[in-house]
Amino acid sequence: MIKNNIAMTIAGSDSGAGAGIQADLKTFASLGVYGTCVITVVTAQNTLEVKDVEILSNEIITNQFETLINDIYPDSVKIGMLGNPEVVVLISKLLSQINNVPIVLDPVMIAKSGDQLISDDAISKLKNNLIPLCRILTPNIPEAEVLSGIKITNRDDMIAASTNILKLGPEYLLLKGGHLTGDPIDILFEQGQGMILELPQKRIHTKNTHGTGCTFSSAIAAELAKGVDIKNSVINSQKYVYSAIKSSVEIGKGHGPLNHFFNI
Repeated sequence: MIKNNIAMTIAGSDSGAGAGIQADLKTFASLGVYGTCVITVVTAQNTLEVKDVEILSNEIITNQFETLINDIYPDSVKIGMLGNPEVVVLISKLLSQINNVPIVLDPVMIAKSGDQLISDDAISKLKNNLIPLCRILTPNIPEAEVLSGIKITNRDDMIAASTNILKLGPEYLLLKGGHLTGDPIDILFEQGQGMILELPQKRIHTKNTHGTGCTFSSAIAAELAKGVDIKNSVINSQKYVYSAIKSSVEIGKGHGPLNHFFNI
């Protein structure tokens, strides 16, 4: 019998299936990993709007997590939208029940509109309770600005911001530069080493980028679940996301999703 590698995602549900839990599970499947999920938030959304959001109770979140680890123990964990400070603290405590499992944290904090999605208290709890637990943290530019307190407009700013973010305690930091003008660049930093990998990429001009951050972080989690080292996990994941954006299809009237199954 062949053993499947298992990746768990702890995140919100996107009813439009472009981001969140749905994007994570599609990414896991596309990359040959069995995916499990702990849903923290349920959203009512499509490609045009988020109409409603409901944060699930601590009890059902806990029951999902503990039921899974008692039977389907993960080889990696990806964390996305958590919703409020209480859930951030809860997830931090639940993660103490698993050992030597790489944690990928996508700090979902800022909407495409620029609006802050979680409170200042939740951000503080994220910094103090969750970021120190993660193998790799994957903020985009607006999220990195919040975490570092530095305005980021270019590559040099990304490097400056990384110093402040690494002080929060992640083993690795992947700072994603897709929000900068011109061609994007992603930079990987290591605790105590600084920049260890620089990944420039050609910009694809499309509105179908909904779920890009979720997909990138869940792809890294899938690669880590398979035992791939951190550098190659990031390299492979960037290639996967690029191809998924390039082959995206028109879904809905707004910002459509990536094509997670371009490789099948």
